[in-house]
Amino acid sequence: MATSYDLIVIGAGPGGYVAAIRGAQLGMKVAIVEREHLGGICLNWGCIPTKAMLRSSEVFHLMHRAKEFGLKADGIGYDLDAVVKRSRKVAGQLSGGIGHLMKKNKVTVYMGAATLPAKGKVSVKTDKGSQELTAKNIVLATGARARELPGLEADGDLVWTYKHALTPKRMPKKLLVIGSGAIGIEFASFYNTLGADTTVVEVMDRVLPVEDAEISAFAKKSFEKQGMKIMQKAMVKQLDRSKGKVTAHIEKDGKIEKIDFDTVISAVGIVGNVEGLGLEELGVKLDRTHVVTDEFCRTGIDGLYAIGDIAGAPWLAHKASHEGVMVADLIAGKHAHPVKPETIAGCTYCHPQVASVGYTEAKAKELGYDIKVGRFPFIGNGKAIALGEPEGLVKTIFDAKTGELLGAHMIGAEVTELIQGYVVGRQLETTEEDLMNTVFPHPTLSEMMHESVLDAYDRVIHM
Repeated sequence: MATSYDLIVIGAGPGGYVAAIRGAQLGMKVAIVEREHLGGICLNWGCIPTKAMLRSSEVFHLMHRAKEFGLKADGIGYDLDAVVKRSRKVAGQLSGGIGHLMKKNKVTVYMGAATLPAKGKVSVKTDKGSQELTAKNIVLATGARARELPGLEADGDLVWTYKHALTPKRMPKKLLVIGSGAIGIEFASFYNTLGADTTVVEVMDRVLPVEDAEISAFAKKSFEKQGMKIMQKAMVKQLDRSKGKVTAHIEKDGKIEKIDFDTVISAVGIVGNVEGLGLEELGVKLDRTHVVTDEFCRTGIDGLYAIGDIAGAPWLAHKASHEGVMVADLIAGKHAHPVKPETIAGCTYCHPQVASVGYTEAKAKELGYDIKVGRFPFIGNGKAIALGEPEGLVKTIFDAKTGELLGAHMIGAEVTELIQGYVVGRQLETTEEDLMNTVFPHPTLSEMMHESVLDAYDRVIHM
């Protein structure tokens, strides 16, 4: 006989486990099914372990700058195995924390692979056999995995995905990174800082192609200053593998250039984990490996929802978590607020960091807005200079007619922490007047956020 629940969540990543917790808070009997790790890709193989590794490279970079700060550091080096061990320990600690949260909230955990044999039914294949579950409401939160292009498939030896790059068997000497989105550029930044001769190939006309063009241009200059080679409007057509070497055939401007590398990291996007669930048989609509949903994450099948990466862009953990809460509230009959993509901040933890929310300048113009644009450089901020981080830019975009903050784009030290100020501003429908009348503390990097707003209205003070 099947075990019955009010809510079953499939996938225990940042969308799934949050949906389960919120459902339990609202008084539901909840189960969650996970085939691999509690915490999903984010905690185990994505957001968290990459940040731990990037922190190590950041400290390594600062150690080399010790003399600038009146300090002495001799014999600077690193132990790659120890860097990876710390990263895995951080991931393990947080994954274990999710298990504690499940117990605390009385969420039943099933470790196994789920299928949906019929509406309202979930079959879980575990080590002990199959278990049949039923629920009026089911949330799909199965996430996504790395996209692999024909001929460029990872082998774990010469060609890596993000998983291989997080647990490297060796330090790359000459590295090729295919793709300059957040994942690709973060790994490029990490390995380049530790000394790898790094080349980044991007098929689009600029690195970090989802960011504002001005920020992308700033980032490219900074990366090149650090020794990276950036190839834009280029494509890796073929990889010839031999012992200890990969020859990449890179097409640019209609010409093929062959370059040898010892390591390749493929970061060309993701595909949703939709296979093997029985979605097609249920009549769930799919679009290029993603489940089609409405703004409330409803699939069109009564009682079946899809959240997070499986439901499409933006592929961000915090978007998944917010959708998880929203769906649980919706199921409980509470007033739910749909997640709007343009209100979700994107953060990239390369060096320098990049963060943004809302429309780019080009998108705002495309949408027909009459805009005002403000900019403020890090070099004009006392705290940035004191930190030894004078390279960066804060850019804000406003509707000239209403004063609405349409977008904010930042590059420089700690901007991934600063961006939330603008996120809150957009959520509260803040105008330029509100921001200009806000008193920002001194000395802080946040003062640049104020100055950028002032600059948009010809009132900038320190520039």
